Amino acid sequence: MQTIHFSQPGHLTALPPLSLYIHIPWCVRKCPYCDFNSHQAKTDLAEQAYIDALLTDLQTELPNIWGRPVETIFIGGGTPSLFQAASIDRLLGGIRSLVRLQPQAEITMEANPGTFEKEKFQGFKEAGITRLSIGVQSFNDNALKSLGRIHDHREALSAIEYALNIFDRVNVDIMYALPGQTVQTALNDIQTAIATGANHISAYHLTMEPNTPFGHTPPKGLPQDEAAQDIEDAVHNALYAAGFEHYETSAFARTGHQCRHNLNYWQFGDYLGIGAGAHGKISYPTHIERTTRKRHPNDYLNAMQNNPASAIERKTVAASDLPFEFMMNALRLTNGVPAEWLPERTGIPAARITAQIQAAQERGLLDTDPHYFRPSELGRRFLNDLLQCFL
Repeated sequence: MQTIHFSQPGHLTALPPLSLYIHIPWCVRKCPYCDFNSHQAKTDLAEQAYIDALLTDLQTELPNIWGRPVETIFIGGGTPSLFQAASIDRLLGGIRSLVRLQPQAEITMEANPGTFEKEKFQGFKEAGITRLSIGVQSFNDNALKSLGRIHDHREALSAIEYALNIFDRVNVDIMYALPGQTVQTALNDIQTAIATGANHISAYHLTMEPNTPFGHTPPKGLPQDEAAQDIEDAVHNALYAAGFEHYETSAFARTGHQCRHNLNYWQFGDYLGIGAGAHGKISYPTHIERTTRKRHPNDYLNAMQNNPASAIERKTVAASDLPFEFMMNALRLTNGVPAEWLPERTGIPAARITAQIQAAQERGLLDTDPHYFRPSELGRRFLNDLLQCFL
């Protein structure tokens, strides 16, 4: 980590680790629960033009991160594995020529289980991908159909097995509290995921996001609150029993297999976000800036071809918002973060939020260890209530 010291109060005393997020916005079909910036692929994905745009985007940001090493890369979407392996190879080659990518950098790519993508996995490994995250969601074919997924359970199991033979690190995404789901069918899903041998499992509660088909018209048969809590408890307990650590709200991993890229988000690290609709966070000695790219792929491509700066909106985070933004990330982690990181990574001394800290502790939501900001067991269960203390 690059460290720069300043004497003025309110300035950052160190720049945090830096990651790179790359957004590829196309997918075969948009799922009815998805609120990510994803668009159904038509015929031509314009892969080479989009990679040109991504590299131009990165070049535009270089003055803001000059000399800082990049610790991790995450290629998300959409469905990035729709791109050809040769395109991913060209993208990563271009990135290596522009930034100081650490030799042991974690490079994650999201993929779907379809056979047509599985056949590309070896090519992705050869391009430099070190970690694959497979969006399974369920091994129950009826559940997959209700979620709008285009694979079945056989394709999911085959893709995971194939990935584990190629990559040292594989994540499996699973959703629970699905339409018509019971504790037993949820356990069937999570136990199947565990049995594959994957060392990282992301387990998410299905939510009805605004501006999605499910948000507009929720599917029938959703478990009610008490039943959904029973399902969540059963899923979590099964993962604990199998030796997984619940290290973040929705993330479970065996020792040494945590996602380094996502840990950097939650530890209030920095990340460049390039691609259509991508968000970023960059720290400077005097302030922290958030960036957003134009959302629609056509608008993004046009801007990058003609006036790259016009594709990027930059906003300085108000000092008054920094404690909440820091806690909103850090308190997702089961073990929290060192208390000294608040002034180091925001420039805000902990004394500035003493009242909020005490209120959270008095409600039993925040651990009383003065050296760490760590949610209590109650705080992990009622995370939104804990975060409200810092608003």
